[in-house]
Amino acid sequence: MSAFGSLEELRARPIPDQSPIRNKPAGWRAKIAIDRRGAAFSESLIDIRTRGIAGENFYHAPRNPPYWRRIEGSVPDLLARQSVVDHLANVNARLKPFGLELHVFDAWRPRAVQAYFHDVWVPRELQKRDPALTGDALAREVGRYWSAPTTNEDAPAPHSTGSALDLTLRWIAGDPLWMGSLFDDASPIAHRDRMETHGDPMSFSDSEARANRRLLHWIMNNEGFVGYSEEWWHFSYGDQYWAGISGAPAALYGKAKD
Repeated sequence: MSAFGSLEELRARPIPDQSPIRNKPAGWRAKIAIDRRGAAFSESLIDIRTRGIAGENFYHAPRNPPYWRRIEGSVPDLLARQSVVDHLANVNARLKPFGLELHVFDAWRPRAVQAYFHDVWVPRELQKRDPALTGDALAREVGRYWSAPTTNEDAPAPHSTGSALDLTLRWIAGDPLWMGSLFDDASPIAHRDRMETHGDPMSFSDSEARANRRLLHWIMNNEGFVGYSEEWWHFSYGDQYWAGISGAPAALYGKAKD
């Protein structure tokens, strides 16, 4: 029997075509209401590791390819809303019998980190790869991978809400599962459904990445999280993107803090 046991069913279930989400009009997320009267809105942030969930803040670590340095303004904490952490703990409980667990790279994100990547690092790197990418085209490509830092309380950047997380799967206290790209690879290889349509069918590497992306997608989806179409690692529960994809009448959370 496979080491994944009954989880093999999830490894065999294709990730749906993400193009309908990918092609939504610009600004659609900002039009979704935030339920400021709901009980969840005022939930506190807690460090996910207090609930036994593994992780290290990727931007505060010195070994974080492709940056290879601690990002100014980053914090060592991995903060998320209480209910979001509860759902993560439920995912871990389902994974544990198979020797697997979540490993979180990033959760609540300071505005300074969001601004640096959105305004400086990502546009600079994208232009290195394609010098012709300028103006609105460059802004659109940056926006695929990094939201603008929050200035509007009615349209907070997902990570500023404490309900969006970047994460992967690993063997408990061991190696991560192969997902086919670096975390934070701002290119089409990171797209959630990339291996469904562009993987080499003869490549063991692509086949393994496809199965592992499927497992991560569905194990999180079954707990109510939604995944971002452009990044295999990004999931949220309670923000405007989550509401728009899940069909919830409103987002549960606004901006947590700066």
